[in-house]
Amino acid sequence: MNTKSKSDSYAAAGVDITAGYKAVELMKSHIARTAVPGVMSAIGGFGGFFELDLDGIKKPVLVSGTDGVGTKLKLAFIMDKHDTIGIDCVAMCVNDIICAGAKPLFFLDYIACGKNIPERIEQIVSGVCDGCVQSGAALIGGETAEMPGFYPVDEYDLAGYCTGIVDKDKIIDNSKMQAGDKVIALPSSGVHSNGFSLVRKVFNLYKPEMESLNAPNAILNGKSLGETLLEPTRIYVKPVLALLDKVDVRGISHITGGGFYENIPRSIPAGLGAKIRRKDIRILPIFNFIADIGRISEHDMFNTFNMGVGMSIVVPAAQEEEALSVLRENGEDAYIIGEIVESEEKIQII
Repeated sequence: MNTKSKSDSYAAAGVDITAGYKAVELMKSHIARTAVPGVMSAIGGFGGFFELDLDGIKKPVLVSGTDGVGTKLKLAFIMDKHDTIGIDCVAMCVNDIICAGAKPLFFLDYIACGKNIPERIEQIVSGVCDGCVQSGAALIGGETAEMPGFYPVDEYDLAGYCTGIVDKDKIIDNSKMQAGDKVIALPSSGVHSNGFSLVRKVFNLYKPEMESLNAPNAILNGKSLGETLLEPTRIYVKPVLALLDKVDVRGISHITGGGFYENIPRSIPAGLGAKIRRKDIRILPIFNFIADIGRISEHDMFNTFNMGVGMSIVVPAAQEEEALSVLRENGEDAYIIGEIVESEEKIQII
């Protein structure tokens, strides 16, 4: 730690440089857990270095994604729980690039806060590192910006960026998709990290009573509303990579903001559409709860939330059973929710 770098004038303006140094020291043990072959640099430099291993990759293509956690952060502030929100940040990035078949290599985070409280920053980064471990990515850098007067003292924003790699000939680009292919659902862990502006409105989470967030709820199988809503986004990278080794995957959709109606069509080529069977979707209790309390139409629910399906995957009908078997062997309770049909309508939920 640099003991000479200390500015009383800057501290008087609200920025404590030494708190930043302490935060870095606290997070180093967490970051060490994410190390993978290729990491060349330690935290603290001006850039993160990663050496590519191109063995077995004929035409390497880098695939990048960036995202944040959105207004789910408001719930973390209310509950003063910051150790899982980083998983959401990683998930939103790595789940996107795996849709192209890309294996995540490294991740960087950005935290902007009203006041740098090192112990809180450590909690946030511990979650980021948990997400990196789950996805096989290394945390090779980041930034913590203390911005007094811009953010409230007890609030922060969190965003991330990841880069992955895929062989050009193995990019998932929907070019081989055809009518009769099956649509597989990978269950979500909950609301994930989308639709929280609506969630907060439905449950009046602007000035909530903590008891309403912490009390066990029978509708939510005994879990509290706060615990259910803060459940981190499920990361699908490793099961999907295992599937790509065994099956001819023809399309992958990460079900995020915009729900079924926006995201599933993104992986389907012109002239084809997805016919989804409503009765086969395993809707989680939290979504029925949101719909009932908020009096939200089923269309709007499916156009906002993942409804219990965090990712959909299209495979040939002949490989349906093998695909389900591989996914289940890798921890995913996967199941069929529909098929691809010839249609100008990109998605039908029937």
